[in-house]
Amino acid sequence: MPAPNFLTAPEAAAALGISLPTLYAYVSRGMLQSTPDAQSKHRLYDAAEVRRLAKRKEDGKRAGKVAQKVLDWGVPVLESSITLVADGRLLYRGRDAMELAGSASLEDVAALLWECSERRIAQAPAVPFAAAQWSAWLKLWGDSTPLDRALVLLPAAAAQMPRVWALGRDAQLDTACAVMRLLAAAMISAAPSNEPLHRQLATAWQVRNRQQAGLLRAALVACADHELNASTFTVRCITSTGTHLFGAVGGGLAALSGPRHGGETVRIAALLEEASRAPDLDRYLANRFARLEHGAHGPTLSGFGHPLYPDGDPRARVLLSLLADCAPARSPLDDVLALARTVHDTTGAQPNVDYALVAIERVLGLPAGAAFTLFAVGRVVGWIAHAMEQARDGRLIRPRARYVGDY
Repeated sequence: MPAPNFLTAPEAAAALGISLPTLYAYVSRGMLQSTPDAQSKHRLYDAAEVRRLAKRKEDGKRAGKVAQKVLDWGVPVLESSITLVADGRLLYRGRDAMELAGSASLEDVAALLWECSERRIAQAPAVPFAAAQWSAWLKLWGDSTPLDRALVLLPAAAAQMPRVWALGRDAQLDTACAVMRLLAAAMISAAPSNEPLHRQLATAWQVRNRQQAGLLRAALVACADHELNASTFTVRCITSTGTHLFGAVGGGLAALSGPRHGGETVRIAALLEEASRAPDLDRYLANRFARLEHGAHGPTLSGFGHPLYPDGDPRARVLLSLLADCAPARSPLDDVLALARTVHDTTGAQPNVDYALVAIERVLGLPAGAAFTLFAVGRVVGWIAHAMEQARDGRLIRPRARYVGDY
């Protein structure tokens, strides 16, 4: 008789509802382990492992496989009327985002996504606490990264906001404008302002060329939203608990910072720096590709490819084209474009928006981390739109886990 925590082959096959040949195939494919029986020539199967596999099979027949696909670039998991990514295009409430990037400001897009007038945002009251206090906070955290400043100063500011929990539409819009402007001010270490955000960034980064300032504007618009990415889903989950907008945006910032999301810009900056110093670009990339991990969508080289845009990220196309039109006479533009061209010739992968943001940072000579700042300052507009939509929905986002442990 086998030990109580082990099953014979017929018992394991019966528990799984399969034949003995299929059981042996499971073992050969690594789906199940078997161990020799010390008292016979037969093999034994761990009962707990068999139960876990049976549970996964049961879930697969119901919703297990669907749930996994939902959370991994799969079928829609929430209803939204904010952003559509389809057929190689990005639409904000039915408007082509790349067309908007041609002339709209981030505030214009905020009005579109928040469903209010542009005048309402322009005339929103200034942040309601003392400028001296904000200045003192900036001085205290001046040596921190833009992300760290934002993560510290947003909660501090929330504590000073008298209407942070107010639910009325006007109060909600006032808070939204305050969050948008405070986030930008924290990241560029400046006083909050009602001036258009791309101009604030241009001033902080000493971008005096009008065309280059327009590129910053376009980058903010291109980053404003991208449906249910990890940070936006985080914002919606936090909002569904009933917390205020500052808390939800703080969670979005934390999610955005990860190296598989907005934080990937750090990796891309390192890639561009290394590639610029390589005496042979083809040889350098060959060595990089040899070390690449292969994910579910193939080799993962930072800055290239996007599962939602198999024919190329339209945000990158637009931003790199605008960058080529306004690059300084002496800049690393040629190196940036050569790397993109060589990667495409080698793998077929095209640059994504993260690559374009880092290219802007590098070619315009912006401060280190400017690419991430562009991403975060632009994306907060989308986070706020999703938070508003989730608050109107009123339901708690509470998915279930598929248990695979012992019991």
